[in-house]
Amino acid sequence: MNNSRIEHAVATKQRISSTARSGHALLFARNFFRHPRMLGSIVPSSRFLIKQLLEPIDWAQARVIVEYGPGVGSITAEILRRMRPDASLIAIEINPEFVGFLRASTEDERLHVVEGSAESVAEILRQHGHEKASYVISGIPFSTISAPLRERILRKTLSVLEPHGLFLVYQFSTRVLPDL
Repeated sequence: MNNSRIEHAVATKQRISSTARSGHALLFARNFFRHPRMLGSIVPSSRFLIKQLLEPIDWAQARVIVEYGPGVGSITAEILRRMRPDASLIAIEINPEFVGFLRASTEDERLHVVEGSAESVAEILRQHGHEKASYVISGIPFSTISAPLRERILRKTLSVLEPHGLFLVYQFSTRVLPDL
């Protein structure tokens, strides 16, 4: 299959409906006010943040990517756009509304949306046929998570990364930098 056919096939698989896109900001804001400790910001991630966050990824080598706290999928959509056709993205989200939104709005067989905690990353990877991840990307607000839970998530994350894998984190607070 030539490159243009592969690109078209990938683009077709990752369509997100325009209705879903227009409603994502409202859904995000509503959930921020309902669960402010669960979200790090009142608005979804900007394209500038997304570009900088994803810059270190070697897309040619990335086979398994895990995303913690995908929310309404702003970063998820860009990961899918850049990913290899044979790669997998496992998005772990604790908020059932966001899980439902992502499942309903994203048509891409490479995406596996899991309702659960980042603390369960090893088990979730195994359930999807993987032992390790090339990259783990996190948007969960570590500053609002209890120290013991934060420590467990960080330890589990390190345990599932491939030898040269990276843990890419963005935070809106510098309070947890020593832990990272």
